[in-house]
Amino acid sequence: MKRVTVFGSTGSIGQNTLDLIARAPHDYDVVALTGGRNIARLAADARRLGAQVAVTAHDDLLEDLRAALAGSGVAAAAGQAALIEAAARPADWTMSAIVGAAGLAPGMEALKHGGTLALANKESLVTAGPLLMATAARHGARILPVDSEHSAIFQALAGEDIAAVERIIITASGGAFRDWPLERLAGATLAEASSHPNWDMGQRITIDSASMFNKALEVIETREFFGVYPDQIEVILHPESLVHALVGFRDGALMAHVGASDMRHAIGYALHWPERRDLPVARLDLAAIGTLNFRAPDPARYPALRLARDVMQRGGLSGAVFNAAKERALDAFIAGRIGFLDMAGVVEDVLTRMSSESGLIDAEITLDTVAHVDHLARIRADEAMQAKAG
Repeated sequence: MKRVTVFGSTGSIGQNTLDLIARAPHDYDVVALTGGRNIARLAADARRLGAQVAVTAHDDLLEDLRAALAGSGVAAAAGQAALIEAAARPADWTMSAIVGAAGLAPGMEALKHGGTLALANKESLVTAGPLLMATAARHGARILPVDSEHSAIFQALAGEDIAAVERIIITASGGAFRDWPLERLAGATLAEASSHPNWDMGQRITIDSASMFNKALEVIETREFFGVYPDQIEVILHPESLVHALVGFRDGALMAHVGASDMRHAIGYALHWPERRDLPVARLDLAAIGTLNFRAPDPARYPALRLARDVMQRGGLSGAVFNAAKERALDAFIAGRIGFLDMAGVVEDVLTRMSSESGLIDAEITLDTVAHVDHLARIRADEAMQAKAG
């Protein structure tokens, strides 16, 4: 029986993970489930799957969680320390699906047990990739990618020599505004940015898809996970979202991963690896699909991709700066304080300013330095937005 923990169990990735676990309940011993403010969902899942402990990230909701779990035998806990304590419970397989930089510390703790970390939290690699990979190596742990693009790359590389790779192409749907005239983007509303044409995801990641900040994070993540050079990574728009990534080799061959737009494929691959097992995902009818479309992304429409290149060139802790500034700008857009196009400008301002502060982004990458730079970048982002507001 495989011991499993799911961080971010109430989100889209977490719910898809629990769907697969629940289909074979006798194969899994659920150690811990964690979530945010959806206490009813967290408690119901913990009861249904017999988790040892359920943890909410919010201290003020502890009593609500305890009440929802009363009589179930499932322990309740809350707060950051409780998340780390849950990660410290031995598990064979841990899903890291907490959104944002908050997912880094629990993922790091889980790696110390030498199990498998299924990584859906791309911010962990963006902010502290070398630290995460070194921690896994030191403890004999394995990191498996769960982003559909990186799972596709991982699968295309099975049995291949990374030295033979010439390029890696990750695909992007283009998000909600891929076909909008550029002049309309400045007036894009929150509701419009929160509607994805292909995927059913949470609001924040859906907006990040529209701005391509999500893809920018994935470009950086590709470099950190697979160890390729930045100029080997390409992005191409693919509106159908059926080809998830392609790997090009030095003999000119391209290996593509093609599958339905269903996150249970990547999750299931990581859950069952190195085996392949039956998954409840659609089988593609290529004749019915007929045509697959590809086009280059417009740099003017998606400045986040250029900023990702800047981050990879600068290195060090610039990924932590990039992610924190992006999260803060996204907060402001959701709150209606800045426009859709203003987000990229805020991130660029913060990157430029903090890169000029002597030794800041060149400091050693540790949990403490990542947290410090993350905190400063959020302050700088607020200052940048206040300055623009006049």
